Amino acid sequence: MKKGSMFFRAVCLVAVACLNAGLASASELGANSMIVPQNQQAQSMTASQGNQGQQQGQSGNQQVINDTPRANWNSGTWGPVSQTPQTIDPANLQPFGASLFEGGFRGVMADGLNPAYTIKPGDQITLRIWGGVEMEQVLTVDSQGNIFLPGIGPLNVQGISNSQLNSRVTSAVQSVYPQNVQVYTNLQGVQPVGVFVTGYVPNPGRYSGTPSDSLLYFLDQAGGIDQALGSYRNIVVKRNGQTISRVDLYNFLLNGSIAQTQFRDGDTIVVEERGPAVAVVGDVAQAFRYELSGTAMTGADVVELARLNAGVNHVLLRGSRPDGPIARYLTLAEFRNAQVRRGDEVLFSADQRDETIIVQVEGSYYGPSRYALPRDARLGEFLNAVGVPRDMTSYQDVSIRRDSVAQQQKEALDESLRRLEQTYLGYPSRTSGEAEIQVRQSELIERFVQKASQVQPNGRLVVARNGNIADIRLQDGDVVTIPETNDSILLSGEVTVPQAVVYSSGMNAYDYIQLAGGFTPRADEDEVLVVHRNGAVVNAENATLRAGDEIIVLPAPPTSNIELASSITQILYQVAVATKVALDL
Repeated sequence: MKKGSMFFRAVCLVAVACLNAGLASASELGANSMIVPQNQQAQSMTASQGNQGQQQGQSGNQQVINDTPRANWNSGTWGPVSQTPQTIDPANLQPFGASLFEGGFRGVMADGLNPAYTIKPGDQITLRIWGGVEMEQVLTVDSQGNIFLPGIGPLNVQGISNSQLNSRVTSAVQSVYPQNVQVYTNLQGVQPVGVFVTGYVPNPGRYSGTPSDSLLYFLDQAGGIDQALGSYRNIVVKRNGQTISRVDLYNFLLNGSIAQTQFRDGDTIVVEERGPAVAVVGDVAQAFRYELSGTAMTGADVVELARLNAGVNHVLLRGSRPDGPIARYLTLAEFRNAQVRRGDEVLFSADQRDETIIVQVEGSYYGPSRYALPRDARLGEFLNAVGVPRDMTSYQDVSIRRDSVAQQQKEALDESLRRLEQTYLGYPSRTSGEAEIQVRQSELIERFVQKASQVQPNGRLVVARNGNIADIRLQDGDVVTIPETNDSILLSGEVTVPQAVVYSSGMNAYDYIQLAGGFTPRADEDEVLVVHRNGAVVNAENATLRAGDEIIVLPAPPTSNIELASSITQILYQVAVATKVALDL
């Protein structure tokens, strides 16, 4: 096992060294381009520009040199940030309004006592008369729509509004008692109703409420609208087989308006089948599937529905027409006049490359932490413009954290874990002893894969080596790390007492490990890594320690299978390089 492990370790170290060397080899700056105090760097850059101008003048080319700064290095300002939109499958889009019934419309039942309520049989009315005649009673509207006033007779009140009730009763009383009589009426309670909800809803049925409850109250009790088949634009209210109202919920979603229907016992709400729809994705507030009110709409209607993000200027319209499929790339102005039909896909985009990137600096520096730079800005000119504390900065340990590198590290790690599972899980066994070993081996792999898959790489890009800094082009979102000087050595992983100790010149990694109590029983003593502050990872046997370095002791894979141990060790190397963490087995 030791021989196989040593051979594999050598291969891994060569791969790591080649990777780090490749990262640092692109357009290296000379020693005079290292980070130094700001005034010196500014002078050297200006001098070099002047020399270039003199050389061009001597060669006879009469060219005007543009020596104006390419960015305002003295102030950190935000610029437009290019964000790659997430890819969304139009077939999996939710309909517009999908979250409508998460608001709890059924939580509170209306009392029905609003001025517009229309009185119907079963309602109760409180009547008070004082003055020349004294009377106080609670009257019920009978099946014929009347209330009976003692000494006066029946009075029809069915169909009048609550706001008209008092004047109707007052007129009837004063027709018999014309003088010195005061009348007060109050609608005390309304008759509950049962409304059928059917069509494309999750839970069709009969639901109770009051006549003044909204359509949304009854729909919510039925579970809302079927997301796949139900229509948000064609909802019908029927009474005795006749349609009395048709509701388009887009008016409520966009403008807050909805038709108020006074329900009666036995009314039916029918959610019809979803009509033709278009898929809207891209640079919009939220991608949805929008239902058409007819068979087509204009692009301007889609723009109003979709709520575009700032900067959108182009639209990709795809779909089918009687003469075949279409794919038209239009400006936003052209799209407003275009016809959008059922099944079309509409992709909005800010199709204009930003000429500005945002770069952040962290660690030991003066001035702002974020800069808006030209898209072709390079690391060298950026570092020359950033002021740093002269005696508190570790110049040789500059590095970059980059999102694209972190993504690549994560993809490589996931691919290694996938190969590990494919290679060793489900491996056939010929004897019961092999089967038992295979079970333990599978459990080890599953635990290891579960832990390793949760690792998030830091995307550290090595740009400094041997006193030189690679003058690479910066990318949007880069974080340039300029470390402060550090007088400690950090020990982690399989050491008895993980800790930070003071750096002492002349000591190697194994000396520091002994100071920390030595290796743990689970340590792989041949797998000790040194992580420099610039992100470079080297084997401890070949490392020259510097202040601020980290020593990581990897664990020994708990298996006697040499091939499996080598595979796990390889992934442990990947994790250590990507995260500076020794994964616990």
